[in-house]
Amino acid sequence: MTAMTTGSSSRADANRRRILDVALAELLRDPDASMDQIARAAGVVRRTVYGHFPSREALISTLVDGAVQALAEADAGARAGVADPAEAVARSVLAIWEIADRYRLLVALAQRTVTVQGIRERLAPLRENKVRLLQHGLDEGVFSSPLPASALAYVHEQMLFAVTEAVNDGLVTAEEAGRAATVTVLTAAGVPASTATELVAKVSEGS
Repeated sequence: MTAMTTGSSSRADANRRRILDVALAELLRDPDASMDQIARAAGVVRRTVYGHFPSREALISTLVDGAVQALAEADAGARAGVADPAEAVARSVLAIWEIADRYRLLVALAQRTVTVQGIRERLAPLRENKVRLLQHGLDEGVFSSPLPASALAYVHEQMLFAVTEAVNDGLVTAEEAGRAATVTVLTAAGVPASTATELVAKVSEGS
């Protein structure tokens, strides 16, 4: 590969990253932002944006992929080295919420352009980790549920989606939502509400 080719590739990568960063900011500010608006905000011509992303839907899909990757990294980092299943769930949900809150308007937007099945497929690796964690908690007697771990993981996932929508609708503040969602997820897994509340407060203060 020649130096000229390498330089062109680097510029293209830099343009792509800039377009994604600007697109996220613009779409969070205005969910109906057009490709023209995004191009102007990024300081490039419309053709450059379409050169990287053939459609607005493709651009949003790429942003969703980035959000899912950030969620997975937050989940893994939060659970690392934590032996207690309840604490691991608490740390995971709190960490995931920080990312989800940042992207919550994007998630609402993505539901218009990315199919629900498509979002579920993207979240599958994250869900599989949650299933293993929940099963461990059920086996240890830390959690209790009439649902199997695989179904309980779906319940937890949908709870977080519901809380993001509640924040978007102004029913709860983003600041309150993180802890409240974590307590709710733990109680859904059979942890007593008082125990869950104390654990979430302890984890939050120590983070």
